[in-house]
Amino acid sequence: MPTVTIRLTDAELELIKSYAKTQDRSVSDVIRRAILDLIEDEYDLTLFKQAKVEYLADPVTFSHEELMLRYNDDDPSIQNHLFI
Repeated sequence: MPTVTIRLTDAELELIKSYAKTQDRSVSDVIRRAILDLIEDEYDLTLFKQAKVEYLADPVTFSHEELMLRYNDDDPSIQNHLFI
């Protein structure tokens, strides 16, 4: 597995170590998870912004039931699984 080096102040490292200890996780796991969560959050925000632009251009919405009827009308067994 590759290794990455980051530079931290003593205070930053102590904070991360302390947090990792309270979570019963390794420092590596805490840092890895934080970076991956940050990337995921930014990706989700990008998708949200794109969806908002699309919605504002054509603000038509459909309920879950309407979509189920529209796209699954050939499968009546699906109608029994609607959450109403």
